Amino acid sequence: MNTRPLVLPELLPLLEEVPIVDLSPDALPAFRRGLEYAAGQSFLQAEDYPVILERLTIPATDTAPDLRLLTVRPRKDATSPRPVLLHLHGGGYFAGQPELTATQLCQFAQDLDCVVISPDYRLTPEHPFPAAIEDAYTTLCWITRNADTLGIDASRIGLTGESAGGGLAAGLALLTRDREGPTLLFQNLVYPVLDDRTTTGQPDASPVGGEFIWTRASNTFMWTALLNPITPGSADVSPYAAPARATDLSDLPPTYLSVGALDLFLDEDLAYAQRLIHQGVSVELEIVPGACHIFDQTDTPVATRSIARRIDAMKRGFGL
Repeated sequence: MNTRPLVLPELLPLLEEVPIVDLSPDALPAFRRGLEYAAGQSFLQAEDYPVILERLTIPATDTAPDLRLLTVRPRKDATSPRPVLLHLHGGGYFAGQPELTATQLCQFAQDLDCVVISPDYRLTPEHPFPAAIEDAYTTLCWITRNADTLGIDASRIGLTGESAGGGLAAGLALLTRDREGPTLLFQNLVYPVLDDRTTTGQPDASPVGGEFIWTRASNTFMWTALLNPITPGSADVSPYAAPARATDLSDLPPTYLSVGALDLFLDEDLAYAQRLIHQGVSVELEIVPGACHIFDQTDTPVATRSIARRIDAMKRGFGL
């Protein structure tokens, strides 16, 4: 189905800038280079914000290498320990780095008066599940252990991520609940990747989702690389890899979920939001008409409005 007439006119330049590419092993190197370039440009722009950008390292262990962190904090002095926002970047689990959305992270740090910490977690296909989520959990625990040094309040931790990072955030919320780890005040999920079973076909799948930016072929490649050697759609996929697989969604933090109406992940995100509500979790859901994947990473009115709603939700999550 041709969904181009459904795209918001202000987002049409994004479709020209990001051509349709079905990702594969051959296409992956170029995809990674593209995101590395975008991350570099975003980081350069971030230096114009009144924030302090710092790169820290969690030392290697017997089971994991050094883990690099990007931290963003307001330049102004704090009168008390700040809340902390743990951010997990997108990129299909096989590309990207924390600097990819550095300007957004600067805005979060400013508007929320918080410290933002984003790990450069291990990527697929070199490091399949559970490498990324263990890196995310390591970061979360490191934050609580180093709260005094970081000048943060370990009782006020929020969680956010977009796309693969949104799925990783949802998986981390499940994991830390089940491990009785640090308490999270909220999870702020932006078009999150949640369900590997979408790769096997959905009889009632939206006919208008996934034509642009992130296609079904790219999605299948992503899940295959993440779950290797387990086959996407099989019975033994972990809910920490595919949060939609979790049967118990109770006792998860309040959730804000945003997704475009033309995004491939619309169906799984709506289903997850409904299940959270049914299991007693507070949910705020934003469906953006005429929006495709990564719509918020544009300089457009629709992106500005959506990011403002996202920040407002996080403010309320932090009790601001």
